Amino acid sequence: MELIIDIINYSLTAILIGICGAWIFLIKSMINSFKLTPHLDKFENTSKTNPKVSIILPARNEEEFIEKCLDSLIKQDYKNYEIIVIDDSSEDDTGKIISEYAEKHVNVIPVSARPKPEGWMGKNWACMEGYKKASGELLLFTDADTNHAKNVVSLAVKHLNSFKLDALSAIPKMLTFDFWTNITLPMISTFLHTRFSALNVNNPSKKTGYFFGSFFILKKTTYQEIGTHEGVKHEIIEDGALGKIVKESGYKMKMVRGEHLIDAVWARDKSTLWNALKRLMVPLYLENGKIAIGVFFAIVFLLFVPFPIFAISASLPIEETSAKILCIASAIASILIYTGAIIEVKVGLGLRFVYALFAPLGSLVVISGFLSGLLKAKRSSSVSWRGRSYSMKDHTQSSIKI
Repeated sequence: MELIIDIINYSLTAILIGICGAWIFLIKSMINSFKLTPHLDKFENTSKTNPKVSIILPARNEEEFIEKCLDSLIKQDYKNYEIIVIDDSSEDDTGKIISEYAEKHVNVIPVSARPKPEGWMGKNWACMEGYKKASGELLLFTDADTNHAKNVVSLAVKHLNSFKLDALSAIPKMLTFDFWTNITLPMISTFLHTRFSALNVNNPSKKTGYFFGSFFILKKTTYQEIGTHEGVKHEIIEDGALGKIVKESGYKMKMVRGEHLIDAVWARDKSTLWNALKRLMVPLYLENGKIAIGVFFAIVFLLFVPFPIFAISASLPIEETSAKILCIASAIASILIYTGAIIEVKVGLGLRFVYALFAPLGSLVVISGFLSGLLKAKRSSSVSWRGRSYSMKDHTQSSIKI
């Protein structure tokens, strides 16, 4: 019996050592990302042109946020731009608010999206409807729950021109409104500094391409040549899919930090948080179910397993050497997870320190949401967005490459 216990303890210890190594790599990647990612407003401006910018703003049931977003866009100090606002079959006062702004401001162009065709995601179709009205040489896509500093469009155009880019995306400051999002987002964000790091996006030798949907600007010709939103019409994470295509097609793209210039809402309440977590896992499953399940279990071990192992091993009488080693390994792994959460909370997200202390609970919510996404990936209503439900069972996804 003691031999069996020793085998179990040493096996778990070996797994925990691997988890510790993974978290050391994650923390190092986070620090490098914060230190080395370029900023939207820190560069040598060599731009000499002011091409027309068409800001494409899709909106569905956004009466709570769209006024603030439009106010921030109307106050831009860039002179040559238009704001194309698409009412995507809203069931609240979004359409009315858009019409009122269009009456007061000549550069606000209202668009009522036609009924969504079969096979399209709603936001993707709304963006396509907006593009058809765009007259600018540059297209800037943003979300209705995003707030922009008054010089952000000018900076984006100058940055794009100065570096002779085809596309540019800015990392926003993520706004959170409730306890559950505050403890969950830090646990997810830690992974963004590895696979989808701006350092990888900006590295020509890497295949990683990604856009933040809250703010990305690209040449109209580039958008057309990659197939517009029609090429990603069924993608759940359409911004990631567009960025991926841009990079793989050989265009020059860049990701920069813009947290001090752009605010965006990641999840508004418990319901949107839950659906957001599901949306992250569904594309992985639809790409390759077996690998997605493997990724899920890897995340379970990385984010959560060290905590219960430490709690159990620390509460029981420790006599065997293997049990002592297991307790120490689980304690180190737990400390590393907390370290990652603290760095993300304070440096990345600007949240109160106390939310990092809820790392085990935040991790549990993340893996529960991911599990829900896996279980419902091929059901008739696997994904919900702004009051619409979508079945993804007939659509493969390529927005997130495993």
